[in-house]
Amino acid sequence: MEMRRVGRSGLAVSRLGLGTMTWGRDTDEHEAREQLDAFVDSGGTLIDTAASYSQGRAERMLGSLLGTTVSRSELIIATKAGISRTSADVRVDVSRKALLDQLDDSLDRLDVDYVDLFQVQTWSDNAPLEETLDALDYAVASGRARYVGLSNYSGWQTAWASIHQERAATRASLISTQVEYSLLERGIEREVAPAAQQFGLGLLPWSPLGRGVLTGKYRSGTPADSRAATPQLAAYVEPYLDGRCRKIVEAVCTAADGLGVHPLEVALAWVRDRPGVTAPILGARTATQLDMQLQSEELELPAEIRSALDEVSEPEIGYPERF
Repeated sequence: MEMRRVGRSGLAVSRLGLGTMTWGRDTDEHEAREQLDAFVDSGGTLIDTAASYSQGRAERMLGSLLGTTVSRSELIIATKAGISRTSADVRVDVSRKALLDQLDDSLDRLDVDYVDLFQVQTWSDNAPLEETLDALDYAVASGRARYVGLSNYSGWQTAWASIHQERAATRASLISTQVEYSLLERGIEREVAPAAQQFGLGLLPWSPLGRGVLTGKYRSGTPADSRAATPQLAAYVEPYLDGRCRKIVEAVCTAADGLGVHPLEVALAWVRDRPGVTAPILGARTATQLDMQLQSEELELPAEIRSALDEVSEPEIGYPERF
């Protein structure tokens, strides 16, 4: 698998990352082991998790596979903090205490001394930005993390955080921002992507398959085994089932038919090679689903197909970005 640098840093990772959001919830240890095996065998190195995934079970499952299924040294491990989930609610806390407590808990569950990339999972007005960034600095200074990044920050938040880090030479540089990005969701192109490019942050797109819609499986209805068929996730998928999104999905399927590949390969190849993107984060419940996604590594979209997909999915950009 091709390797890429994360932003302006010296950290090199595979240009496809493996996400673990389903681990410990929809993906059991057997499937997780098969996913990790297939990912590493394909040359993948970047694996992304979070303290909030399955209430910590995803990290614990990954930790149980290190040293048995794969060596720690073969992976670039990224985790996130700032959100905690229980069966009752979701809590956001990006204070120094919360971030560092979650990082220590993550290290314990992963059974490692450090993570390669530590990311604050979301913005919150309930903690000063300086305090949040100070926690990231301390994570690096104390050896708990090698690099730090952001996730789900808006354009101005990304720029503000980057400026704060650049003003103090002693601060750890931000190297990445993890954001939703796909043919169905190109909102980051208005301000987040330009800010990331300006400050040297690599983009790590999550949900690059448009919450599963870009696989084409919803073209003729809602499959019984799909996310949209579950009470918990139906509202998560529903925004991408409107007329505009159906038009984009049809364009992706037409391109896939012409190239003799799966629609998801076209969708992944498109986002993988967008300006500023380091590595889309792949999400799969099963090893079979992951194998299909990994096939996109071999696909390079012809210029005319890329141009057609750009046009059909072009986001609305108005004032003040287009003034």
